[in-house]
Amino acid sequence: MSRPHALLELDPAVVRRARALAKKAAEPVVEIARSHTTVSVERATLRLAGLSGADHERVPWVNHLVSAVRDEVGLEHGVTTPVYDALLRGAAPDLTTLAQKAASGNVSFRLPSGRDATAARRAATKGVGVGLRTIDRSRATRDRLIRRHGDPTSKPWIYLIVATGDIYEDIPQAQAAAREGADIIAVIRSTGQSLLDYVPEGATREGFAGTYATQENFRLMRAALDDVSKELGRYVRLTNYASGLCMPEIAALAGMERLDMMLNDSMYGILFRDINPIRTFVDQRFSRQVHARAGIIINTGEDNYLTTADAVEAAHTVTVSQLLNERFAKEAGLEDWQLGLGHAFEINPEIPDSFRMELAHALLARQLFPDAPLKWMPPTKHMTGDIFRGYLLDGFFNLVGAMTGQGILLVGMMTEAVVTPFLSDRDLALQNVRYVMNAASGLTEDFHPPRDGYIQTRARQVLSEAVDLLDRIVHDSDAAGDAPLLAAIADGTFGLMKRPATGGKGLDGVSERADDYDNPATTALDAWTPPAATRHTSTERAPR
Repeated sequence: MSRPHALLELDPAVVRRARALAKKAAEPVVEIARSHTTVSVERATLRLAGLSGADHERVPWVNHLVSAVRDEVGLEHGVTTPVYDALLRGAAPDLTTLAQKAASGNVSFRLPSGRDATAARRAATKGVGVGLRTIDRSRATRDRLIRRHGDPTSKPWIYLIVATGDIYEDIPQAQAAAREGADIIAVIRSTGQSLLDYVPEGATREGFAGTYATQENFRLMRAALDDVSKELGRYVRLTNYASGLCMPEIAALAGMERLDMMLNDSMYGILFRDINPIRTFVDQRFSRQVHARAGIIINTGEDNYLTTADAVEAAHTVTVSQLLNERFAKEAGLEDWQLGLGHAFEINPEIPDSFRMELAHALLARQLFPDAPLKWMPPTKHMTGDIFRGYLLDGFFNLVGAMTGQGILLVGMMTEAVVTPFLSDRDLALQNVRYVMNAASGLTEDFHPPRDGYIQTRARQVLSEAVDLLDRIVHDSDAAGDAPLLAAIADGTFGLMKRPATGGKGLDGVSERADDYDNPATTALDAWTPPAATRHTSTERAPR
C-alpha cells in the first residue's frame, strides 16, 4: 500500500533545514531545563518514592514536605537528600509521617555532607527506584495486554472525550463509548486544574466541564477499560492531561497507573494558561522523560493556535510548533511512535478551496512526520447552532483523516462549542466516523494530488513560511539573548499570545540547580534508554 506521506514531493533539503533550525531554537531552552528544577519536579520525585495522601484540608503531604524543605534549605540541591537525611537521623519512620511532622513544624532539615550525604543519596535512590520500577511494570503489563487482546485493526484510532465531573459517571459512559467503536477514551480535566499547584487526592465526584486528574481516578478508569478491553477483544487506551503547574507529578502518576496517552505540549500552558515559560519547559522535560520510560504516547496541542489565530495565515506556526515539539520530545527520549503531534480542521468553511487547503495541511504534517501517530482535531471555531451544518463539517473532517492517513482522530460533535454534547450526540458522531472510514479508508492508497497542483503548492508554501519563521527566531531577534525561542514567545509569535519569560504563573516555583544538585529520578531518567524491541505505531491502515 502506498503511503500518503510520499505525495507532496517536498524538497528534502528544505525539510532538513527546518529540523536543523528547530534543533538550534530548542537547544538553549533544553539547557535551561537541564540546569533548573521546580517544586513540581521535586514533588513528583517524592511521589515516585511512594508519598501520597493529604491533610484534612486536602493539601497533599507531598506539598507540605517540599515546602518545608524549600523554606529551610532551598530546592537548588534537590529535595531528596535533606528528606532522606532526616529519615536516616530518625526524625520519622517513613515519608508520610515525616511530611505530617513537617506540616506542623515539628522537624528540621539540613544539607548533609560527607558520609551522611552519601548515605542519604543512596537511600533516596532506593526509595525513588520503587516508583520507577512500578512504571516499568506498567509498561510491560500494557504490552502483555495488547498481545492478549489485540490492537484496533485499523487506523486512525478513534478518540472520544468522556468527562462528566463524576468519575463514577464517567466509567459507564467510557465503557459504552468503547463498545460503540472508540479506541481511546480521553477523560478531560476539570476546568482550571492546570492552574492548581497541587494534585487533588482520591476519587472525585464534582468537576467543572471535566473530571479532576487524580491517581485514584486514573486507577479506577484504567481498571474499567481493562474490563471492557477483555470483553471486546481489543485494548482500549486511556488518555489524560500532563500539563499545567503539576505536569511532572501527573506524568509520574500516569506512568504508575498505566495510562496510555497524555496531553503534553511544549507551549500550550505558556500561551493559553499564562504559566511561566521557564517553569513550563523545566516541568515538560521531566514529564516527557517519564512518558518515554512509561511507553506513553504524547498528544500535542497545535490545534489551539488555530482557535486564536487565523487557520490559513497562521498555518505555518502549527508546523513550527510541531517541529519544536518533535525536537523537545526526542531530546527527552521519546520515540517517533510516541509523538502524537497535533493539528486541526479549523479553516473557515466560507473560504474558497477550504477543503483543499485542509488536505494540503494534513498531508504536510503526514509527510514531515511519517512515523508519528498524528492527532487530527475536529472543527470547533466555526461550528454554529446549525447542527446539520456541524454534522456535515465533521464528515468533511473525517474524510480528510481517511484520505491522509492520520493516526489518531478525535471524534467531532455536531454540537461542539454550543453545549456539552449529549450521549446521543456522541453516538451520532461515532456513526459519522464509522460511515466515512468504512466507505473511504482506502483513499490513502488512491489519492494522489497532481504534481505542482494546488495541494502540493499550498503545502510547500506553508513549509517555506515555517522555515522562514524558524530562521527569524534563531537569527533575527536582537533582543533574544541566549534563548531566542523565549523571545519569540514573548513577542506573540504563537497563537498571538505574548508571554515573557519573567512573567506568568509558577515562576516562584523555579530554582536553579546548584553544583551538588541530586535527584535520583532525573539521574535515572537521563540514563534510561528504550527497550531494544520497541513497539511501533504504524501509519499504515487496513479497511475498518
